[in-house]
Amino acid sequence: MNFSNRITELFNIQYPIIQAGMIWASGWRLASAVSNAGGLGIIGAGSMYPDILKEHIAKCKAATNKPFAVNIPLLYPDIEQHINTIISEKIPIVFTSAGNPKIWTPILKENGIKVVHVVSSSLFAKKVEAAGCDAVVAEGFEAGGHNGREETTTMVLIPAVKKSISIPLIAAGGIATGKQMFAAMVLGADAVQIGSRFVCTNEASSHQSFKEAIINSNEGDTMLHLKKTVPVRLLKNKFAEKIKEAEERGATAEELNEILGRARAKKGMFEGDLEEGELEIGQVSSIINEIKPAAEVVKEIWEEFHQTLQNPLN
Repeated sequence: MNFSNRITELFNIQYPIIQAGMIWASGWRLASAVSNAGGLGIIGAGSMYPDILKEHIAKCKAATNKPFAVNIPLLYPDIEQHINTIISEKIPIVFTSAGNPKIWTPILKENGIKVVHVVSSSLFAKKVEAAGCDAVVAEGFEAGGHNGREETTTMVLIPAVKKSISIPLIAAGGIATGKQMFAAMVLGADAVQIGSRFVCTNEASSHQSFKEAIINSNEGDTMLHLKKTVPVRLLKNKFAEKIKEAEERGATAEELNEILGRARAKKGMFEGDLEEGELEIGQVSSIINEIKPAAEVVKEIWEEFHQTLQNPLN
């Protein structure tokens, strides 16, 4: 099926399927596999030192001749080094998050780089368009990892954002299947960004134990925590229970940060500590039941989307 829209043309990709740039999960292997399969792969730079990012970019370039992107949380401490690397390596597309896009978007665009920013509300979507970004990712409350404070679900968020902007719209949060992709695009999205489903792929750098915990999870096994600091959706475990207990007794942001400590996400998602680690994953984890190659995931999502497009009520 030939398919062309504003996002496939903007990024020069075959399918409007974008793999989220996830810390500790989306390195060069996953990004190149998704790009080779026709989607847009993204290297998640938020958990990488500058030299590690350079290594992943070099390996990704060697593994694919298709476009790929880099995701940078704008709160990253060495962001200038990451920006300089992206410019010098001529990365065509950058996804930014967790910060003000007005600061870096002009510099990136001056260097011919397309910029996309992640938001959780219509208000911020308008600011992204005003900042000169080429597209926006609207991420609903269902999403894994760091999340919006508004707690707006994807089904409510997408049509609201669609009304408020004219630039291309990418839907994220709670999307792992072709039918879910179809629903998001009916609501006004030009593409989907998918995170949790790609965590459970062979190429994801997330720990095997974490992947197995995801496929064994059930409905209701994730919860949004740390609303006083930076809201994050986590798979329930011993650490998440500690956070929940602290929040219920009214712990301060400082106390919550102390419980969180350092390298908690690495401990959980990369090193596989399923009890004391931070296990960031979306609500859609409850319908993910197997680990498979990223190319198969892209193929399955696209084929189901196409089938649904032909017969939406079946």
